[in-house]
Amino acid sequence: MRYSVDFCEREYNNRLRVPECQQIFSRWAETGKQFRDLHQHDSGTHLHRAFGDADGSELDYFSCGVSGVPLFVFIHGGYWRSLDKHDFSWVAGPFLSAHIDVAVINYALCPTVSIEDIVHQLQDGCAWLYRNAGALKFDRNSITVGGHSAGAHLAAMMLCADWTKFGPDLPSNLTTSALLVSGLYDLEPLLSAPFVQGDLKLDMTSVARLSAAYLPPHPDSSVITAVGGLESNEFKRQNQLIEQHWPSHFLEDIPMPGTDHFTVVDALIDPEHPLTQAAIDLCRKSDAT
Repeated sequence: MRYSVDFCEREYNNRLRVPECQQIFSRWAETGKQFRDLHQHDSGTHLHRAFGDADGSELDYFSCGVSGVPLFVFIHGGYWRSLDKHDFSWVAGPFLSAHIDVAVINYALCPTVSIEDIVHQLQDGCAWLYRNAGALKFDRNSITVGGHSAGAHLAAMMLCADWTKFGPDLPSNLTTSALLVSGLYDLEPLLSAPFVQGDLKLDMTSVARLSAAYLPPHPDSSVITAVGGLESNEFKRQNQLIEQHWPSHFLEDIPMPGTDHFTVVDALIDPEHPLTQAAIDLCRKSDAT
């Protein structure tokens, strides 16, 4: 094994690196509740919409009120074993103002399921959205995925999905672009990270199937990345893997000085932040292709 336990604890255990993380989680949850309370009666808002029978197969859909617009699908992080879509409802605000619909999607958590199960569950969710685009009134040919931390890994995996094998009615490029914030795209170090390995139950075989950086994305897909300036060297290395291994798909990396692994995603509540603007432009770019 190339990675020591001490190295992985230091580089990958973000809850130890950011002692105030629980206060951040509480703030996310409260801000998410406030956003849902404000928008729950809006036309086109659908909370707790089931997209499958598996535990956690729900999404919250927020409509900007305009038909035929792009869709941004946000996937939360939490090392595949914690947090919830409700913690991130607030992400939708700037996108709705930019005439982009938003789906904030949930999934079952490890150790009840495996990471591979979660990938398949999110494929179910994206396929459900594509198939229900007419009822939801968005452009099914313009679906951008985005995520933070483990959610960024899952968003990257959506770009690597063979959608035509997943469903004969689905196009090969069901997801056209991705915003990847502080993600993990090489899962091998987590084999030596005791704080998560007991829940994730990874082995070298599953690591090879699930390390998105080493998988081929759809030829027409586009990617924007970001990582916090205060994050560990390993998370910065993970972020660089996308540009290194997906050069023909990589558009840009958004600098995020002064942010840690958790506060980096706070930028998405600010419509004027360069990360938010880049994400909105990415959604519009997918709408033009």
